[in-house]
Amino acid sequence: MNTPTPPSERGTVRRLPQRASYEEPVIHAILDEGLVAHVGVAVEGQPYVLPMVYGRIGRNLYLHGASVSRLARQLSQGVPVCLTVTLLDGLVLARSAFHHSANYRSVMVLGTASLVTDDAEKTRALEAITNHALRGRWAEVRPPNGQELKATSVLRLPLEEASAKIRTGPPRDDEEDLSLDCWAGVLPLRLMPLPLVPAPELREGIRPPASLLEYLEPRGRAP
Repeated sequence: MNTPTPPSERGTVRRLPQRASYEEPVIHAILDEGLVAHVGVAVEGQPYVLPMVYGRIGRNLYLHGASVSRLARQLSQGVPVCLTVTLLDGLVLARSAFHHSANYRSVMVLGTASLVTDDAEKTRALEAITNHALRGRWAEVRPPNGQELKATSVLRLPLEEASAKIRTGPPRDDEEDLSLDCWAGVLPLRLMPLPLVPAPELREGIRPPASLLEYLEPRGRAP
């Protein structure tokens, strides 16, 4: 999985580097399947980490928030940011407490976010963020009006310093522990949708769109 070309010195995976990947298709696939990014930024020396929804267009991630929010104001000034997305695939249950772990796919992005000021790019970014949550949703709803666009900040984060780290497979127990009378293995986990809860004001006869019904299929969230 490891590739010989990390994006930078600071973006190089140090701990268990054999789990690292710097390949764009791997990184993009994890980002496209995830739903929430955790965005870290320091404000006057105090670190903050906030969960945010996002969207991807090519080699850029887009974040959005209220124009008056502290995070949007800080990021728009060009401060360094660290963004992470993690998919939890299973709990790895070993025979020893020390070797318990998790199967996961994660991405870390380092860089500087910039404020999107072009209205066309801003609209495309909001479309990508909306469709990231549910494919095709943008075409089904009313787009933002001028006042809503003004109240929303959109930030662009290039995927130039991005790395993935992935763990798969069973527990790695010490050989002397293999004879212990203790169950060991993996408890697989996945994100699954639950039955729909219609809005209280939803008019009778309005059916869920095909994209949402696809989301509800037994395999869980469509990649």
